[in-house]
Amino acid sequence: MEIALVIVVLICLLGAGAATMFLMRRESGDAELMSPPPRADLPGRTEKAATVPSAPTKDEDVDVDLDEGPAVVLEPPPVVKPSFFDRLTKARTAFTGMLGGLVGLGKLSDDDWEDLEEALIRADVGVKTSMRLIEDVKAGSKAAGAEDGAAILDLLKERMRAEIADGDRSLKIADDEVNVWLFVGVNGVGKTTTIGKLGKRLKAEGHAPLMAAGDTFRAAAAEQLTLWAERSGAEIVRGNEGGDPSSVIFDGVEAAAARNCNIVLADTAGRLQNKSNLMDELSKVRRVAEKGVGVVTETLLVLDATTGQNGMSQAKIFAEAVDVTGVVLTKLDGSAKGGIVFAIESELGLPVKLVGLGEQVDDLVDFDPDAFVNALFE
Repeated sequence: MEIALVIVVLICLLGAGAATMFLMRRESGDAELMSPPPRADLPGRTEKAATVPSAPTKDEDVDVDLDEGPAVVLEPPPVVKPSFFDRLTKARTAFTGMLGGLVGLGKLSDDDWEDLEEALIRADVGVKTSMRLIEDVKAGSKAAGAEDGAAILDLLKERMRAEIADGDRSLKIADDEVNVWLFVGVNGVGKTTTIGKLGKRLKAEGHAPLMAAGDTFRAAAAEQLTLWAERSGAEIVRGNEGGDPSSVIFDGVEAAAARNCNIVLADTAGRLQNKSNLMDELSKVRRVAEKGVGVVTETLLVLDATTGQNGMSQAKIFAEAVDVTGVVLTKLDGSAKGGIVFAIESELGLPVKLVGLGEQVDDLVDFDPDAFVNALFE
């Protein structure tokens, strides 16, 4: 009985203590039941009822809805086209280095005019073109009353801009035809690489290009072009090493018609044994290219800008051998002799249509005369 009484007393004391604590906390407000804080939802989330899903049966599929909001689509970075100013550092440094001494002159002497002409020649503008440009600038300076070096350089810049302002630089594509673009030039100037870059560009523009490996004499030329075709998603036709280039071009045209390709990018051999052999071979290639359903709409001469006047000699030979419609000038970013552009257009009468400003696939760009001249002088 005594033990039971003690237990009862203890229970009463504990109950009273708990009740006292509860009342004290109610009075201080600490015991007030607080609702859980609202969930800090991410943007785009919706509130759902807090229901506990039942476990799926064995035969049911588990459909998990994480409700993470709208999916974020990562867009590929835009292709940044190379600028002439950024890529013509070597040519600009050499050119402005030759002409920079004229800026502070109050009046040009005869020796200064000769130095100016020599600077153009050293930049590979060409002897005839340089002499003609200087004579025109002299006449313009007299008419305008311009005598100081800075004014003369401004006149020279505008005269050089006018020298290459004209000319059709578009790449011809005939509708509803199998267009054939022939690429000619000596080995090592970048014909195969140019074809590969153009193939990717044409594919991106919605065309259906086919590459024809007509350079059957250079080791691994067909393999190199095949890699470019795979990279750009273009079709490819190749022949046996040492075979007849004309037959490869003909097969390429026939394959293009069968595969609904509208442009055949035809590589050719770059051998220069003698002019007679070259003329015969290229004439045959062009004749065979148009024997079936193909139409040659472009014959592009590929030149290496770093070769300077040697490139001019090559250009003259090829221009005599085949009807060249335009020039692709590769490695212009690595050349200190950008004046070759003026020599090509003035002395050969050929428009520069494309230029290489780097090694990346998107570094083959349309030639822009204004941007080119600005990059040389600024």
